[in-house]
Order: sequence, then structure tokens, then C-alpha cells
Amino acid sequence: MYQRRDFYRHARYVHGWLSAFAFLILMFFALTGLLLNNTDWFEPAKDENTVTVTLAPELLEKLRAQENPSTDILNFVRTKQDIVGRYQSSEVMDTEVMIRLESPAGSTDVWAMLDTGEVEISTKPASTVSLINDLHRGKNAGTAWSWLIDISAIVILILSIAGFILFLSIKSRLMTHLLLTAISLAVFILLIWTAV
Repeated sequence: MYQRRDFYRHARYVHGWLSAFAFLILMFFALTGLLLNNTDWFEPAKDENTVTVTLAPELLEKLRAQENPSTDILNFVRTKQDIVGRYQSSEVMDTEVMIRLESPAGSTDVWAMLDTGEVEISTKPASTVSLINDLHRGKNAGTAWSWLIDISAIVILILSIAGFILFLSIKSRLMTHLLLTAISLAVFILLIWTAV
């Protein structure tokens, strides 16, 4: 009897302790989910901005000697132009270097022509919808945000299990709660089936 009472008491503690964090995360993902489901509420994305800069001759010689000069090219570009995104990939083809940067705030493509020294920088700011989408999904948002999503999922799962235990622990309403659970599960399965 005491073990059972302790079990429910611990479930209440876990549910209470995790609620503050979990409810904030639930509100964030619920709000971003709502906004993503209604993308017509927002303005379209801003136009891409393209700028061309020229590499200094001494830097150009240094870059030509490297197998993949992406880091030095990006360091130079950052001194000349505001760019958005984190490094995603680069490709070197003969005398051309292509670099891709991405983040929830937008993306930047850098094309450096090592034969002429010209560097074309195309920056595309994120639309409100793509920013919300990337944060909601964790795409291009970095390691810290990815960890936050994983931790949030675990916390919400524990909170839900603890809440469900408490929900089913009220003996006087057990049949009603089981019936509500069965109906909720049936509706959820039906909605999944109709969506697929």
C-alpha cells in the first residue's frame, strides 16, 4: 500500500518539476506548428541579394596553392560583406570554388573564380515561414538547438507518462478515464489513417 502511494507521490513530483520547462516547449512547438499550418498569414520571402568582390592578387596566389581554400575565401568575404549562415559544404572544380552556408536566418552561396579573382556572393534572407520551419524541425539550427529538441522530447515524454499515471490513479473515475483514453486513441489512429 505504502509503495503504491509512494509511486503516485513520485509521479506527482516528476510531473510538477518538469511542467514549467515542458509547458514552455509545448507552447513553442504548438505555436510554430500552428503558424506552419497557416503559411498564407505571412509575406513572401525577400529577394536574393548578389554582390561581386575581387580578391587581392597576393591572396589569390595563396588560394591557388591550396587544395581547398574555402576557409580563407570565407574569411576574406566576411571582411567585405555581411553574410548569413553556417558552413555547410564546399566544392572545388578546377579554378572554381563553391561554398554553401545555411542557417535558420537564411543562406549564402559563394562562388570564387581563382583564374580571375572574382567572388560572387548571393545572400538569401529567410522568410518568416522558413525561419519558423527550420526552428520547429531543427534544420540548420546548430548542435545546441538540436540538443534542446531532443531534451524537450524526453522531458515531454516523461511528463506525459507521469501525467497519464496520475490520470489513471483516480480509482473513482478509472472507467471514465479509460473510456476517454480509448476514444482519444481511436480518434488519433483515425486521423493518422485519413492523413496517410
